[in-house]
Amino acid sequence: MQTNTLKVLSLAIGTSVLFTACDGLGKMIKKQDLITYEVTPKPLEMHADSVAVSVSGKYPAKLFAKKAVITVTPVIKYNGGEKKLKPVVLVGEKATASGTKIAYEKGGTFSYTDKVAYEPGMKVAKLEIQAQGAVKKKTKDFKGKEIADGTIITPLLVRNDEKGILAKDAFVKSVSANQSASIYYTVNQSVVRPAELKSEEVKALTAFIAANAKNTTWYDFKGLEVSAYASPDGELSLNQNLAGDRAKSGSNALASEFKKDKNKDNTFGKDIAAYKTVVTAEDWDGFKSLMEQSSIADKDLILRVLSMYADGEQREKEIKNLSKTYKEVADKILPKLRRSVLTVVVDKKSRTDEMINRLVDTNPDSLSVEELLYAATLTQDVNRQMNIFKSAEKYYAADWRTSNNLGVTYLLTNKIADAKSAFERADKASPSNQTVQNNLGACVAKSGDRKAAMAYYEKAGSSPEVNYNKGVVYVRDAKYTEAVSAFGSYKGFNLALAQLLAGNPESVNGTIDASNEKDMAMSFYLKAVAAARKGDAAGLASLKTAIEKDASLKAWAKDDAEFLKWKDNADFKALVN
Repeated sequence: MQTNTLKVLSLAIGTSVLFTACDGLGKMIKKQDLITYEVTPKPLEMHADSVAVSVSGKYPAKLFAKKAVITVTPVIKYNGGEKKLKPVVLVGEKATASGTKIAYEKGGTFSYTDKVAYEPGMKVAKLEIQAQGAVKKKTKDFKGKEIADGTIITPLLVRNDEKGILAKDAFVKSVSANQSASIYYTVNQSVVRPAELKSEEVKALTAFIAANAKNTTWYDFKGLEVSAYASPDGELSLNQNLAGDRAKSGSNALASEFKKDKNKDNTFGKDIAAYKTVVTAEDWDGFKSLMEQSSIADKDLILRVLSMYADGEQREKEIKNLSKTYKEVADKILPKLRRSVLTVVVDKKSRTDEMINRLVDTNPDSLSVEELLYAATLTQDVNRQMNIFKSAEKYYAADWRTSNNLGVTYLLTNKIADAKSAFERADKASPSNQTVQNNLGACVAKSGDRKAAMAYYEKAGSSPEVNYNKGVVYVRDAKYTEAVSAFGSYKGFNLALAQLLAGNPESVNGTIDASNEKDMAMSFYLKAVAAARKGDAAGLASLKTAIEKDASLKAWAKDDAEFLKWKDNADFKALVN
C-alpha cells in the first residue's frame, strides 16, 4: 500500500515538472540568477516626502518563455511594513496578454519609474524585486531579489526654525523741545524796543529756561541760536549790515534777560560768545511763505513773479510796480520779516531704561505703547518679552504690533496655536500687513502645510526673514537650487544643507564655519555627510565631534544610508558601534 502511494506521488511530481518545463517557466526559475536588475538612485532617496525609484531589468537571450507573462513588482521592505511600487508586466513573444514584449532569441529589457510616500521606517529599508510567472493558468513565484539598501533622508535634517518678524518700536531717547521767540524791528532799525522784551513769546522763553536749565533728568540744553532777517526791500548791502546788527542786538537783549535770573548757579544763556548766529539779508523764503498764507488780492501774481525771477532786485522792482498791492504788502507782510528769532536748542529726554524696566513690572499702564515695545528690547529672556507684550496688548490692543510681537514670542517657544491666534488678531488690526503675513506663514509651515505657508510668504513681500522662510519650504519641496538662492547671504546649517542637496558638498564646510551655528552637533554631522559624499575619509572625523556633542547621533549615523559605502571602514565602525 505504501509503495503504491509513493509511486503515485512520484508520478505527480514528475508530471508537474514536465508541464513546467514545457511551458518554459521551469527554465526561467532555474536560471533566474541570470536576470539582472538595476535601480537609480542607489541607495534610495527621499525627496519632498516621497521615495522615487527608476528600475530597469535585463533578460538574457533564450530565457524568456514565449508564452510566459511575468509580473515584476519592486517592493520597499522596512521595519513595520512594506510598500509595493506599481508592477510592470512582461510578456513573451507568443503571449496574448498586454505588456512589455521580451523576445526569446535576443532577450530584452524594461525600465520604469515610480514613487511612493515616505514612511518613517523607510530609513532602514531594502528594495526587493518580486516576480511571478504565469503560463495560462499555471503560476510560479520567482525568489525575491534585493537590489538596493536603505533610504537617504538627509532633506529631513532641515531646521524648522522659521523666522518670525518683530514689529519695531518708535521709541526715541530724546525729542527736540526747542523753544523760540521773535523780536520785531521797525524799518531800517536794529534797536530792540523795550516792548518787544515784554512780549508773551520772550516771557515764555525765559521762563522755560529758568524752570528747566538745571533739570538734567528730563532736559538736555545744547545751545542758543539767533537768526536775524531783513525784509527784501532796499539795497542788498544795507540789508546785509542791518540783519547783522539785528543779530547782535537780539543776542544782547536775550543775554540781558537771562542775567536777570537771580539763580547764580544758572549760567545758561548769559555768555553771548556761545550764541550761534545766522544772518539772512533778504528773507525771500519768509516772504513767500507769508504771501501764500495771506489773503492779499494779487498774491498769485506776486508768487508768479517769485517763480519767474531769481534776482532779488528784479523781484522787488516787479512787485513795486503793483503800486496798490505793494502798499498792502508793505503794511501786512514786510514788518513780520524784520526780526530776530531767538531759539533755545534743547532736547527733552525720554524715560531711562532703568525707569522703563521698573515701570514694566509695577505700572505698565503708565507706559506708552512705544515704551512697552521698547522695553522688550532690553531683555533677551523670551518669557519676559512675552509678559511685556501681553501687557502691551492689554492696554494697546488696537496697535497691531502688540499682538504681532506677542505671537513671535509664542513662535519662539513653540506655542504654535497661541502664536497663530495672536497673529490673527494682528491681522485683524492691520489687514494684509506684510510682517503679519510672514508670521502667519511661519505658523502654518510649522504645522506642515507648505502650500499655505508659501501663499502667505508670497503676500509678505521680500525681506531676509521672508526669503529664509521660503528657503525652508523649498528644501522640503526638494527645490534645492531655489532654496540656496532664497537663503541668500544667510550663513548657517540650512544653507549648507541646501548646497549639499543641490549637489555642491564642497561648499558645506565653508558655509558652516562662517556662521554662528558652526558649533552645533548637527553642523558637524552635516560636515561628515558632505565628506562621505566626496569620498573624504579624513573628513569623517567630524562625525566623532558630532557624537561627542550629541550622543543620539551615534545610532542615527549607524543607520544613515549616507554612510552605506563606509560601513566596512574601520574608523567609521569604531564610531558607531
